[in-house]
Amino acid sequence: MSKNREKIFKALDGETLKPTDISKKTNIHSNNVSRILSQLREKNLVRLLNPETKRGRLYELTDYGKEILNLMKSQN
Repeated sequence: MSKNREKIFKALDGETLKPTDISKKTNIHSNNVSRILSQLREKNLVRLLNPETKRGRLYELTDYGKEILNLMKSQN
């Protein structure tokens, strides 16, 4: 997992966040955050809670994403 993906993944640990909040929390440009969130959604690691909304979209880890995060934590 790339460093930016890992930062975004960890930012979502136990949280529901908008891409702008993730961007501020991780210091990753919002365009990159949105791209990475799309990639993580494709892998069923994050879930978009309000897909009908264009602004203020909320993301959280899926159960599978939480399992992967726990594995990452145990390896560090």
